[in-house]
Amino acid sequence: MSSDVISNAKAVISNQTGPHQQLPQLVARHLASPFRKPYPAFSVQAFEEANNWQQRFKRPIIFDSYCGVGESTVALAKLHPEASVIGLDKSLHRLNKHDEHYRASGVDNYYLLRADIDDFWRLAVAAQWQLSHHYLLYPNPWPKSAHIKRRCHGSPLFRSLLALGGRIELRSNWPIYVEEFALALSLAGHPAQAQAFNPEPVMTPFERKYLAAQQTLYRCVYSLNL
Repeated sequence: MSSDVISNAKAVISNQTGPHQQLPQLVARHLASPFRKPYPAFSVQAFEEANNWQQRFKRPIIFDSYCGVGESTVALAKLHPEASVIGLDKSLHRLNKHDEHYRASGVDNYYLLRADIDDFWRLAVAAQWQLSHHYLLYPNPWPKSAHIKRRCHGSPLFRSLLALGGRIELRSNWPIYVEEFALALSLAGHPAQAQAFNPEPVMTPFERKYLAAQQTLYRCVYSLNL
């Protein structure tokens, strides 16, 4: 690995030293009331596009949320050939890199979509989708304590995450993020744990950079379908 790769993979810096003290209160509030933000037209259109694709195959559904350039989406499609893998990211710039680097993989059971995950997850719940797996690989950690509500487990979106079901796997290079996620699941009645791990195979560019920088990686894996 080049030194540039290592120097670009900085450790997360935060003013938190452990799980956020407000997390139990936030989880309780969000589980008690649905998220009623109106759906913009582009989000409805994006979901209809994904739904039309999925209806052609009627296979088990896997979400690769925050998929970035979609390297992980291809890897997951290879790992789960029996399923339809939907990669979601809000960045068109990242998604546009996919064709250049990964489209010639020979895998055709995946679909990449530019989407606002706040809307897409809720639309999937409203359509009564149930996932077989849900991967959240290295989402933005929002490491400042004041940004706890922007993390998926501290936001109103957590209710939708639970409703979608499936085997959830969250990965991060920031242990507190994974500890909080496991705590949020536990507070919702799903006893989960955070643990250090070595990825095999490596599935995202971020994961590759973190390993090159000799950072410890963490994950939380829990099946909501048990």
